[in-house]
Amino acid sequence: MTNARRQSVRRARTLLSEHPVLDGHNDLPWALRLHGAYDLESLDIAQDRTGTLHTDLARLRAGGVGGQFWSVYVEAELQGDRAVSATLEQIDCVLRLAERHPGELRLAGTAAEVRAAMADGRIASLMGAEGGHSIACSLATLRAFYARGVRYLTLTHNDNVPWADSATDEPAAHGLTAFGEEVVREMNRLGMLVDLSHVSADTMRHAIRVSRAPVLFSHSSARAVCDHPRNIPDDVLAALPANGGVAMVTFVPSFVLQEARNWVRAFDAAATEAGLDWHGGGDEVRRFRADYEAAHPRPAATAATVADHLDHMREIAGIDHLGIGGDYDGVDITPADLADVASYPNLFAELLDRGWSEQDLAKLAHRNAIRVLDDAERVADRLRETERPSVATIEELDG
Repeated sequence: MTNARRQSVRRARTLLSEHPVLDGHNDLPWALRLHGAYDLESLDIAQDRTGTLHTDLARLRAGGVGGQFWSVYVEAELQGDRAVSATLEQIDCVLRLAERHPGELRLAGTAAEVRAAMADGRIASLMGAEGGHSIACSLATLRAFYARGVRYLTLTHNDNVPWADSATDEPAAHGLTAFGEEVVREMNRLGMLVDLSHVSADTMRHAIRVSRAPVLFSHSSARAVCDHPRNIPDDVLAALPANGGVAMVTFVPSFVLQEARNWVRAFDAAATEAGLDWHGGGDEVRRFRADYEAAHPRPAATAATVADHLDHMREIAGIDHLGIGGDYDGVDITPADLADVASYPNLFAELLDRGWSEQDLAKLAHRNAIRVLDDAERVADRLRETERPSVATIEELDG
């Protein structure tokens, strides 16, 4: 690191001490399920968890994190009541984390509570459910999650749900079904943010048309910079100012670096040719992957790669519609200089070096995300005066 970059990192740390990051997506609860079976004593994040997790309390502080949407994700293989109960376990994990670490974490469900937590030096802890399969086609379950503190629902994960298309599945609904529209309307009435990361471009466009409140992309980057279906097309980015929503750039290398995306596709093809299901894991897949990487080194993303997305997204959507959603503890590979939650100053240093103003960086860090929470709450307050909780069913609306 050059002396000039060290100075930029110091400036970034000072800036983040005044304008901390509110990150849109961290999969720590799922990582705690996988590595520790939710035993918060055996995998205590008050201790240094480098090498096991991307996240612990000391590194959150070092990274200038003042707020976090904890993902209460469950895998799509869990369906129906199994998905609901697993999501409740994820929610319980977040609630117990906050209870266990009251000096560091504080639960927040409103914009005002986020601001108050930050002002008191706590990390505001919100929840987002990643994947519409979690609600099992039940609006009552959606409301129950909201009552437990969930403040966004990602409409799909990697697979379609019966009422919305995913970016990484075959088109079925070509957007939202009638029940999918009702899910969005009920989320608006509740004040739950409509998260469009993971959904198809048609679903993005459809949801923005239907939503009465600003939408969220909790962890997505720009498709024009890296051609991955998980990223946001320019026409959708251009629609955010009218909607009021925010797109939170992610750090996943295959989403932000075209060469890394191409590497993954080539590896996938090689594994398939070898008769392996690389998604399934296992020792054989791990050995094959190690051999493949030795012969074909994986391209490395950096903070500059992520900054390229932010430059483009600012040009299309405007500075008032950008945020950050790192996806830490949800991926195995991270950019070289964005290894964990302590790394946010490296990205902000890169943006300072590119001429981003401190006011723009304050918006990126948390002001835009908090503004979207505020706006969604105001819409919900208005809608609740005239709308009752929906009791519609998927059978009734979609046949």
